[in-house]
Amino acid sequence: MSFLVKTAPAKLLDTVAVLEDQPAKGLVAGQVGAIVEVLAPDVFEVEFCDPQGRTQLFAELRRTEFLVLRYEPALAA
Repeated sequence: MSFLVKTAPAKLLDTVAVLEDQPAKGLVAGQVGAIVEVLAPDVFEVEFCDPQGRTQLFAELRRTEFLVLRYEPALAA
């Protein structure tokens, strides 16, 4: 994975995907959540919900632990 992917800017309400399993936090790679709080420049509170939209858990993640999902086209670097 490129350095750029892990360091692209992240902001409040971005949709993100966990990059690696994190059993201690109850997360698996690929799990999708939304940033609900910016705790520090590279630390975020992410909310994970079930398919009905009910909150399953909140997790504090560092920027290098998730991928920001993009819906609009972007040019490759």
